[in-house]
Amino acid sequence: MEVDRKKHERQTVRQAFGLTILKAADRRIRQLKGAHAPSLHGHKLWSSSWAIMDYLAEQGLPRGARVLDVGCGWGLAGIFCARHFEARVTGVDADPEVFPYLRLHAALNGVQVQTRQCEFEALQAQDLSGYEVMLGADICFWDELTSPLLALIGRALEAGIQQIIVADPGRPPFMALADRCVAQLGAEVKSWECDEPVRVRAELLIAGTLPVVAT
Repeated sequence: MEVDRKKHERQTVRQAFGLTILKAADRRIRQLKGAHAPSLHGHKLWSSSWAIMDYLAEQGLPRGARVLDVGCGWGLAGIFCARHFEARVTGVDADPEVFPYLRLHAALNGVQVQTRQCEFEALQAQDLSGYEVMLGADICFWDELTSPLLALIGRALEAGIQQIIVADPGRPPFMALADRCVAQLGAEVKSWECDEPVRVRAELLIAGTLPVVAT
């Protein structure tokens, strides 16, 4: 029975970046899907989250930083920040049906993440002020999201957010956003590859810089 249990866990539970992450076949995820059906592509963990985690593992974050994870979905990038850097994280998503998946993973990894239902356009300066970092993984997948995200990134920088990281495989709407952020906001784009837990190639749009983190 113990061998069967361990085999089942290998099939349904993933360990990556120091986190416990449930696969779609896990009983707990299946139960959540019976009660909560995300409508805006929040039905799984999207792979660009791995690139953000890998980048932050290399760069680091100031301990206790306030992090805003926009379009958070299951919230793994923010949970990574809370787990490894004691970050105070708020996950923001237009679809509240993703939050039970976020809370489940936060509990599995021994952290707390605040949640807020909100669309990109509704996040104003007072909502952004006080955060040091804003993250977003796979959030620019439609053309109509490009302008709202450009405006959001501009507001975030004006509100004092020190660094913004948006990751994507390189979809055309994201690349249009990246071009505009580079031209208008002085952002940069980095191609990023990581091998944990699967091989991922992503483009990272990075606006702003954080103070050097001592290692």
